[in-house]
Amino acid sequence: MQKADLYLQLRDDIRRRRWPAGRALKQQELADFYQTSRIPVRDALARLLAEGWLVSAGKASLMVPPLSAAEALELCLIRSQLEPLALRQALPQLNLAILGAAEDCLNAADAAAHDPLLQGELNWQFHQLLYQPCGMPTLLQLLQQLHLKVAMYLGFQQVQLGYADQSAAEHRALLQHLRQGRHDVALELLQQHIGDAAAALQQHLQHNGG
Repeated sequence: MQKADLYLQLRDDIRRRRWPAGRALKQQELADFYQTSRIPVRDALARLLAEGWLVSAGKASLMVPPLSAAEALELCLIRSQLEPLALRQALPQLNLAILGAAEDCLNAADAAAHDPLLQGELNWQFHQLLYQPCGMPTLLQLLQQLHLKVAMYLGFQQVQLGYADQSAAEHRALLQHLRQGRHDVALELLQQHIGDAAAALQQHLQHNGG
């Protein structure tokens, strides 16, 4: 298995909760499980640690951090400020080609109903297409880094909470508002979309001791 492939496989397995939170991950155990050597495992773990998917567990081992209701709320607050800003700045540059590409992402996400994690990635691509024309490279970079942090929570949400249908409906509505030039409504819906998703996740985590 190639290094990049192992990184992606480990990341998706974390999102699917194959490796439970709090359990120490050993390089040799992972190498045996994925039938590879320890070197690509070490490199994949280092990348996942740098991106916040893993934390130190002592004695040179790592673990998946538990999902936290407080962190989920913090990430939501950041998203609710930065993503509407990116969309607002992108609005003058949005055209039929961009909106058509965004709709293609939604169609692909609908077709990927069997794979919630792929759905999540396609939904992020939908958002990226809408934000890309904002002309603010630092903001786009921050959003990409934020997405990597949020991805664990979104993956959990897609798989465990069955949030995909509501998310898809809100994406379709957002796209329709943009097509029809209802920009204020679109910005309001985007903020609501982020807040509703976070509220459902936070409530679940609080109920389950997260």
